Amino acid sequence: MLSCSNSNTALLSQILSFILTFLSFLPRIWASAWIDYSPDGYATMTHYTLPEDFIAACGCTPSSTDHPTAAMNQMAYGSSTSYGPACGLCFNLTLLDAFTANPRFYPNVTKSVVVKVTDLCPLSSSGWCNATTHGPNAGGNYLNFDLAWPSSSIPDDFFPSDEAFYGFTDFGVWNISYQSVPCTNWEGWSQAAALGSATSLGYSACCPDNPTGNPNDTCPSYSDDNGIPPDTQTSGCTFPSSVPLLVVLLAVSLISYLF
Repeated sequence: MLSCSNSNTALLSQILSFILTFLSFLPRIWASAWIDYSPDGYATMTHYTLPEDFIAACGCTPSSTDHPTAAMNQMAYGSSTSYGPACGLCFNLTLLDAFTANPRFYPNVTKSVVVKVTDLCPLSSSGWCNATTHGPNAGGNYLNFDLAWPSSSIPDDFFPSDEAFYGFTDFGVWNISYQSVPCTNWEGWSQAAALGSATSLGYSACCPDNPTGNPNDTCPSYSDDNGIPPDTQTSGCTFPSSVPLLVVLLAVSLISYLF
């Protein structure tokens, strides 16, 4: 039977108080892991298939898929699941050169598209959405926009190519420049059905029409609000360095002391 003296009880109380205080700081530790990017800069662009009328991570209305949309890499998106601060933001993306082409392919035409962020590109140990505050992706960038393409709203020939020289038409990865723009520049702005969140999802969706970064019109981080680590991956969970180890050591030490 466990027996505790008054001094042991006091010590236990102090340890538990320390653990609770430490845990209260975890959201702040996790929040620091998100990538803080400038409103304009350079990024990589990939593309993925998004079914028509599909409700993606932000919970934007199904009709948003009728217009140009993109996913943003998880650590810049601001949440490891559901909605994040990037939801609803609009960017003008301009193709610069095909990253994977050898020799590098520079198009002789300028192609740009204004997209609305409606989805997140999950963090993984490799790939183009794996940038963290500790390092960029393989292209040397901290942002990756995963364009929903093919799309009825984007021409089939949006991505230039030289099939005669390279032997294929889809380079897969592009270096781009990006500029944050008001969503009034987005093609779907004039279509009421394309704006806002899917009503069926209620409070589990967040897709502002034209977020500006102010708390009253910008999504919070679902991860931060629900105590989910930022770098949770689709294949499992990883945590900020040393955080779980410290918690485990504290727990083990406490148990060892008591028993």
